[in-house]
Amino acid sequence: MAAARMSFRDSDTVRPDFSASQIPDLDDKMSGPDLCPTKESFSDLHDLTENNICMILSFCEEEGDYSTLIRVIGKIFSNADALTKSFRKDAPGPEEELQSPSSTNMDALSLTPAEEEPAEDLSPCEVSVDIDAVRRVYDRLLSIDQVEAALVNALVYLTPNMELDLEYLDVYETNPDYLNIFIIVMENSNLHSPEYLEVAMPQFCKAMSKLPVSALAKLAKLWSQYTLPQIRRMMETFQQIITFTVVSNEYDSDNLVNDDETVVAASKCLKVVFFASILAGDVDIEHNEEDDEDSEPDELSLHELLGEDRLYKKGPRVDPLETELGVRPIDSRKPLIPFEDFINESLNEVVEMDKDFTFFKVDAETKFSFQTCPFILNIITKNQGLYYDNRIRMYSERRLTALYSMVQGQQPNPYLKLKVRRDHIIDDALVRLEMISMENPSDLKKQLFVEFEGEQGVDEGGVSKEFFQLVLEEIFNPDIGMFTYDDDTKLFWFNSSSLETEAQYTLIGIVLGLAIYNNCILDVHFPMVAYRKLTGKKGTYMDLADSHPVLHQSLKELLEYNSNVEEDMVITFQISYTDLFGSPVSYDLKEEGEEIPVTEENRQEFVDLYADYILNKSVERQFKAFKKGFLMVTNESPLKYLFRPEEVELLICGSRKLDFEALEKTTDYDGGYSKDSQIIKDFWETIHSFGEEQKRLFLQFTTGTDRAPVGGLGKLKMIIAKNGSDTERLPTSHTCFNALLLPEYSSKEKLKERLLKAITYAKGFGML
Repeated sequence: MAAARMSFRDSDTVRPDFSASQIPDLDDKMSGPDLCPTKESFSDLHDLTENNICMILSFCEEEGDYSTLIRVIGKIFSNADALTKSFRKDAPGPEEELQSPSSTNMDALSLTPAEEEPAEDLSPCEVSVDIDAVRRVYDRLLSIDQVEAALVNALVYLTPNMELDLEYLDVYETNPDYLNIFIIVMENSNLHSPEYLEVAMPQFCKAMSKLPVSALAKLAKLWSQYTLPQIRRMMETFQQIITFTVVSNEYDSDNLVNDDETVVAASKCLKVVFFASILAGDVDIEHNEEDDEDSEPDELSLHELLGEDRLYKKGPRVDPLETELGVRPIDSRKPLIPFEDFINESLNEVVEMDKDFTFFKVDAETKFSFQTCPFILNIITKNQGLYYDNRIRMYSERRLTALYSMVQGQQPNPYLKLKVRRDHIIDDALVRLEMISMENPSDLKKQLFVEFEGEQGVDEGGVSKEFFQLVLEEIFNPDIGMFTYDDDTKLFWFNSSSLETEAQYTLIGIVLGLAIYNNCILDVHFPMVAYRKLTGKKGTYMDLADSHPVLHQSLKELLEYNSNVEEDMVITFQISYTDLFGSPVSYDLKEEGEEIPVTEENRQEFVDLYADYILNKSVERQFKAFKKGFLMVTNESPLKYLFRPEEVELLICGSRKLDFEALEKTTDYDGGYSKDSQIIKDFWETIHSFGEEQKRLFLQFTTGTDRAPVGGLGKLKMIIAKNGSDTERLPTSHTCFNALLLPEYSSKEKLKERLLKAITYAKGFGML
């Protein structure tokens, strides 16, 4: 017999080798003509246990013929009722059988059906199937080549009946142990092989997707207790089903991947593993920000009167499985399997987001949208969904404006128009946006058009981008004091001592929302905790590592200190810091904190309260206003549902991954230059020779930000235009149009010297 494969999970139970000679009194007990096992002896089995599988294996090994085993496997694994009753925890194990010589071997074959006893006092993720026994059985069965085909064929026969049982007979409600079938099948480590992928697993996924939410939640909780290799194997199985199906078919507008039952079912099954990975990782279901969203108005909106309420309904949807489990992706600090591993690139290449968006917003009850499984989509695809949502809302507001104008006899204003003076940009923007937010917040959903007073030009995106850059440059100016800047981390944080009004913070929130809404990348540098707070979580001690690394290190040393904390550290629950004017300020983390010493017993509480004060309480006024402005623009979009905090940062600020090869391929040329011009060849050779910091400086000089848009630099439309012949002038740029004005220098060396000087000393000149 071939060597058994490694078990999927280390078990404390040692699996005995059941050869005939090791079963006590086997020859004596079966020496009579009626007791000697034959093929017929196993024909009346109604369920499987580890023990009777081992006995059948022993018989087959002695006979040198596995046909009996194959028939039994085929019979039980193709029958839902038989498989549900198999491998029960209360079934006698092999060790028990060895230790009970008085029991007969024929009794151990379980020739009569196991009595149905309802599982009592089971925890939410406890099941009646003996998973360790199942793994040991698979260990032995999968080492026998002939068994594989029997398992595949049995699964093909079993799954259509399961799908019907679950869809029409509500079999899980009447018998929760029906879930055992899915647990047993998923323990097979060969499910990713081609034999299963073609027919068996697609049908299995369809059946599993019919399970009620409570059953799927139970599976997620159970699987969350598995080890990383076991959960990853299941994740990869469902991923391979999706990939195998996608690459084996051709999709178009008439044959959407959304209509492929196999891909849809496997995506729903993958969601169960996704939540299992979250539950198995580092989860924080506490520390939630209060929901500031306004309650629904009593009167009907115009959208509802027009019958468009489904398309423009407020608030993000809630996933039923998420609700059942009581955990959200935002609650995950670190999942067992990285989020990125759940993205299926093959699927992302074929999904048509315009159609998918319609299914997501309008036809959710009849059509499947992959936006209900956002973990499977990459940020580029999700950004397309957000783009369609934004554009439809812009179109909607434009349409409503036209209707209102017709009724009221006014001139329609279909855009969000801002007219500002360059030297009073904050005041003008603040007054205009504040008026809009109070009088008609829905105007913020219109497409943004900016006009600088006294300047001619049509805003086709470039003027808006310049507006964003100028606003941010002034608001984040340290002299204003709205934000503090850390020279080491190069990150901004809210100034708890700021004297600026809340309206100023609301403005910056609106600006960030408008940037997402109008698909514009901003040069903003917040720590990740800012985006976590925007999506509904409070800052905690763990977030200090990113936002306040020096403080985090000090608190970490306090938590890890091994000697007498109270005597050596001499710290109380009162903290001190310096305000905007350099004056010392004291704050009690607890009532009469100055009198409460920090000890080994309460130091964790001290750390938690300290972090809560720094990241939440001390900046509550400023951040609440900031978030209010952000939600004015985004509260009706699927942003919170589709994107994790790190993805929201990418939407606002772009990616730090820079691929200049992709930028070179998509760059356009003007004024007489082409990709074959010698200076252009010299230019790209120079750029590619730059170090990482120099490349970022160049990007900042040319586009106004040192990051790439969502999708990479290949999505950035840069223009290099000729700006005269050889000269001593430096290159210049129009950041609002991503345009570089490059003189035709006489040599590569001069080009490099002039370019480096321009990008290094560009602040204040050269950027137009």
